[in-house]
Amino acid sequence: MAMYKGFRVLEKSKPPSPHSVLLEHRGKEETLLFESQAVAVLSLQETEAVKRSYTKILDAYGCLGVLQLNAGDSSVLYLVMITGCFSVGKIGDSEIFRITQTQFVPLHYQQNEERIIEVRKLLNSGTFYFSWYSGQTGGTPLDLTLCAQRRQKTSQTDHRFFWNRMLHVHLVRFDVDCSSWLVRAMCGSVEVRTVYVGHRKALAAVISRLSCERAGTRFNVRGTNDEGHVANFVETEQVIFLDNEVTSYIQTRGSVPLFWEQPGVQVGSHKVKISRGYEASNAAFDRHMAMIKERYGKQVIVNLLGTSVIGSKEGEATLSHDFQKHHKESNHSDIPHIVFDYHQECRGGNQTNLSKLKARVEQQLQEFGFYHSETNNTLAKQLQVMQLVDKKQTVSRFEEVFKQMWINNGNEISKIYAGTGAIQGGSKLMDGARSAARTIQNNLLDNSKQEAIDVLLVGSTLNTELADRARTLLPYNTLHAPQHVLREMCRRYQEYTTPLPIRIAVGTYNVNGGKHFRSVVYKDVSLADWLLDSHVINAGALVDLSHQDNEDSAPIDIFAIGFEEIVDLNAANIMAASSENAKAWADELQKVLSRDRPYVLVTYQQLVGVCLYLFVRPEHVPHIKDVAIDSVKTGLGGAAGNKGAAAIRLVFYATSMCFVCAHFAAGQSQVTERNADYNEITRRISFPMGRSLNSHEYLFWCGDFNYRVDMDKDEMKELIKLGDLETILQHDQLRKQQEAGNVFKNFLEGDLAFPPTYKYDLFSDDYDTSEKCRAPAWTDRVLWRRRPSFLDGGGGAGSGDEWSPGILLHYGRADLKQSDHRPVIAVLDIEACMVNPELRQQVFYQVIADLGPPDGTIIVHYEGSPEGEDNSIFDDNLMMALLQELTQIGEVVLVRFVADTMWVTFRDGQCALTAAAKKSVRVLGYDLTLSLKTPNWVEQAKEEVGLCSSNTVPLYTPSIQPEYNCLGIPEVNKAVPPRPGPPSRPPPPSKSPATPKRVVPKAGVISIPTRDVIPPEVPAPVLAQEEGSIYEEINDDVISRPEPQGPPPPPPRPEPVLPPLPQRAPPPVPARSAPPPPLPARPPR
Repeated sequence: MAMYKGFRVLEKSKPPSPHSVLLEHRGKEETLLFESQAVAVLSLQETEAVKRSYTKILDAYGCLGVLQLNAGDSSVLYLVMITGCFSVGKIGDSEIFRITQTQFVPLHYQQNEERIIEVRKLLNSGTFYFSWYSGQTGGTPLDLTLCAQRRQKTSQTDHRFFWNRMLHVHLVRFDVDCSSWLVRAMCGSVEVRTVYVGHRKALAAVISRLSCERAGTRFNVRGTNDEGHVANFVETEQVIFLDNEVTSYIQTRGSVPLFWEQPGVQVGSHKVKISRGYEASNAAFDRHMAMIKERYGKQVIVNLLGTSVIGSKEGEATLSHDFQKHHKESNHSDIPHIVFDYHQECRGGNQTNLSKLKARVEQQLQEFGFYHSETNNTLAKQLQVMQLVDKKQTVSRFEEVFKQMWINNGNEISKIYAGTGAIQGGSKLMDGARSAARTIQNNLLDNSKQEAIDVLLVGSTLNTELADRARTLLPYNTLHAPQHVLREMCRRYQEYTTPLPIRIAVGTYNVNGGKHFRSVVYKDVSLADWLLDSHVINAGALVDLSHQDNEDSAPIDIFAIGFEEIVDLNAANIMAASSENAKAWADELQKVLSRDRPYVLVTYQQLVGVCLYLFVRPEHVPHIKDVAIDSVKTGLGGAAGNKGAAAIRLVFYATSMCFVCAHFAAGQSQVTERNADYNEITRRISFPMGRSLNSHEYLFWCGDFNYRVDMDKDEMKELIKLGDLETILQHDQLRKQQEAGNVFKNFLEGDLAFPPTYKYDLFSDDYDTSEKCRAPAWTDRVLWRRRPSFLDGGGGAGSGDEWSPGILLHYGRADLKQSDHRPVIAVLDIEACMVNPELRQQVFYQVIADLGPPDGTIIVHYEGSPEGEDNSIFDDNLMMALLQELTQIGEVVLVRFVADTMWVTFRDGQCALTAAAKKSVRVLGYDLTLSLKTPNWVEQAKEEVGLCSSNTVPLYTPSIQPEYNCLGIPEVNKAVPPRPGPPSRPPPPSKSPATPKRVVPKAGVISIPTRDVIPPEVPAPVLAQEEGSIYEEINDDVISRPEPQGPPPPPPRPEPVLPPLPQRAPPPVPARSAPPPPLPARPPR
């Protein structure tokens, strides 16, 4: 059966509130009604009752699902239809199609096309595929997400390659059978070719599946994430189908499983930044390798990165070296690691050097399993298994076909990630053109494409404060839950979390250009005097001595150390600052901090002279996630980085925190400029998923803020000698600006019990004696704030005295004399929270149960015998009286009825629970029973969570399922037994003229006006007409239903051709406003 436009979308002709859309499937009697964000499966009687008030807007080949975009507490829905596709080949009874055109049908009046233009471009890019079953009824299409070997073990779709699974969620909540209404889309590349072997026909295919676990574009998504999923992970299958046999070979590729990125504009270079410290990458690296071994079994790593440490490939070589080092020191060194610099070895299209790679992997290929076996020629082995090696011509034919298909496959996969075909080194002209195209695409256009990928895979739900809080507390596979569920889970977080005391040290030091780095390290005075022993040396500065008694039992968990002027702020450094000083400081800091116990570098961020480092104890590394960095320039009006800030954010266990190191404008009187720097940094610093500085629970600022003291310098020096610091502090600019609410609102700072930290003569205890003779000031400061969650009503986490912004243990300075500033450090105890996964799961499903079924629908049933010929008791009076009764419980958005049964949908599930708890109600003398449409909604929620969870079946476990009699051909399912269906069909037509068919139950659908009525815009139907004009619109819309049902499937349709004629008489009864005269004119067909 050929593919045809079997779906039809209709929209309400007279658009009253609410907006209503109907979806028809030619092979089904039921239709789907989308109204008031609810979905209902309408029976044939209901459809006929309401259909004449709808107008067709488009025909489509398939439906991908419903895209949900959340904006605050409101959400908008789009029905995503496939309106253009073409066949790339047929495997068995399944035909594979590439999607070329999609249409987004808004399920609301406000049409905000800008939000989905990029998503539509992504789906129309020609990289998405779906399969369609063209055999006899009862069969299922080939699942493109499963390779042949995995298809033998399971029939469940592999969620790694199921790209539109989030579009299925909305229909799953309303108990719609997605397998019969929606298609499953895979992103990647599919090419199928026919190869004739004598009188037999074989199919050769190369199928690449791009994982959606860490999807993105080239410069936006690199390396691994905290779960161990890598960017651009592709599973490629070389498969041959012949009669009832299949043989396949699997190869995987992906980004290097470390934390790395390519920041800034990349033009012809390979700048690589390792974004996490070496030890901080171990946990994610180990997760990735364990996951790959579990899913694919024995394998070999082929590292194709560059190895030259000179030139533009220096970053690649560093990354390759770190990859090899991690692998060697991990528990996965049993996997062979082969380094082959592809672009160097095959420069100028010299493919003969690939024989070197072949020789190096030959031993591993011989050790592999069935598909690789004892020969290193995988294709020859595949052909040998199928007894196709009799003729040399046959082998060469397959080799030629697969060679071209692998080249095409490489180009297709490269287009998805990099925007152009692969750079192969064969043609300098073509490679140059592709490099130029990549530069434009990756640097200018990929950000919008990345946003489209995020919207498609997770929706825009993660840009809200609620969703950000949910991300810190909940696992990724529950983040799709409705907003009221997420809100309730965040409100009840104390039920599944336990407090975790954390000790944090935040330090700042202006090192005056970093020139005295060696003197800092090698002189008698050490950095340890500042970072580790400051509280001992300056005991008078301790705020709370009781915490220091058991210091060994409570070591510092996190060190955040900020530096200013680690390079000279000259013109050359401002334009392109060297990172050598930053790396040297990182190494030295780790040595100093690890004096008593080990510490590891999480990450650091440099902005010219400002540099912020984050160190933690090793045992905390596996519990750190969502690390991100950013920086803001404020020098010269935001154009230069001589002034500005560097920021690092992370989630520590289940608590979000952010650290900022800043360097504000200098000068005694530049208070306004410093305030402007603070406000500009606060406004402009942003992190992925729409996070800002203020969206974190804990926020720490440190740095050289340059706020001075408005007092005569000689008088100040005298008061400092006398130890009268309080008098000086009354004139401190920062405190005055903070009290005025201009900067650092609601931030805390310890008592300044130490002398001003600026400005000293080098290697001296004397304040500035130069010609400028600057006045002393506390320019170097540390402030912090804990933000109460909006879910706590602003009162903080917990109630009453339980909530604490943190306890300051020490705030002091160290006398390191190698700079004109003195370093400052603050030590605090804060409270983080740690999640108990088992309790969290219990609370989650308890919340689901408390909030009721997501479809919010109850069934109203009349137990007595209906009166009248239409078997219905629901007239206008009864329905209005019943609705008045139910609207006292909650807002009703949709009402449907057939005969003596009515379905009432509420706005939320709790109202449905309340209504169903009544069990019965008496209205106008009729006793009606009330029950839930979906009583097992909690189990259904578990299935929904499963749809968003990883479900990959391992390949290498031995199959113990003897009922499979082939190697994964799609027709392996028992589709033949249901074939008795057609023979049993002929008897019903003979009975069709009988009298029972004449009694058609009364049916109808009642639209309930919503509270926020938005006047319908006329352009909506005009747009629909415009888009509908693409298709052949020769037939009249009203008779659209009977006509397409005849031609495609002959067996089911002969009998329905006659029944529709008598069935068309009853619909005028429920359609109360429609006059009956048009019906008699309808029978002539």
